[in-house]
Amino acid sequence: MYSLEETLAITIKKGVAKVNKPLKAKLILGFIGGAMISLGYLAYIRVISSIAEQWGSFASLIGAAIFPIGLIVILLGGGELITGNMFVVATAWFDKKVSTKELSLNFLIITLANSVGALFVAYFFGHIVGLTATGDYLHETLRVASAKINVNFLQAFVSGIGCNWFVGLSVWLCYGTKDTVGKYLGIWFPVTTFVAIGFQHSVANMFIIAAAIFENGATWTEFILNFIPVYLGNIVGGAVMVGGLYYAVFKK
Repeated sequence: MYSLEETLAITIKKGVAKVNKPLKAKLILGFIGGAMISLGYLAYIRVISSIAEQWGSFASLIGAAIFPIGLIVILLGGGELITGNMFVVATAWFDKKVSTKELSLNFLIITLANSVGALFVAYFFGHIVGLTATGDYLHETLRVASAKINVNFLQAFVSGIGCNWFVGLSVWLCYGTKDTVGKYLGIWFPVTTFVAIGFQHSVANMFIIAAAIFENGATWTEFILNFIPVYLGNIVGGAVMVGGLYYAVFKK
């Protein structure tokens, strides 16, 4: 393990590197990031759909244990995810290694690329292949999407904070661990926890709500009205609750 001060320095260095990547790399890696998170959520749906009603919260725990594969691939295999960048790039911004313009532009590019990846998986794998379009899988997709969109602005915002507090911690633990097994565990536990609780992740929501839209179970207006508060909450959770607090304590 690195010390917490060393982990902070690594995070700042990573944030600068994310900003300085070429546009082509940001777009490709952002697409991968959105697709991987969505495939993790697709696996969640496929695993629990037939047992959700009988097994209740235990089924959700099983699905939550599957979901982290997306972030594991992103952090260890290569990818850019806006919720992670909300923590990492913001931490570099706190250290004045990244300008406000660079931070804003990075957020915009990665968010757009993530959305393309999420919609790609929702349409081609969910709708065209039919993995979220039939039977129990459709029922669970519509149930989960409905739970996401049928909350008020404040609830979605606060839920977004809780989600990215855990996602930021998973990235923090990954950066702070030297061995691969430690990185797997550091990512897995926080992500599993936020999914089991039911906190809202803006990119994951892009996938599940879009999948419902493609089956006429939601609307694009509901998609946008959910995205805005969850995205803002994710910023607070990653940038403030992880990056800001740890920077305040461990930056010498």
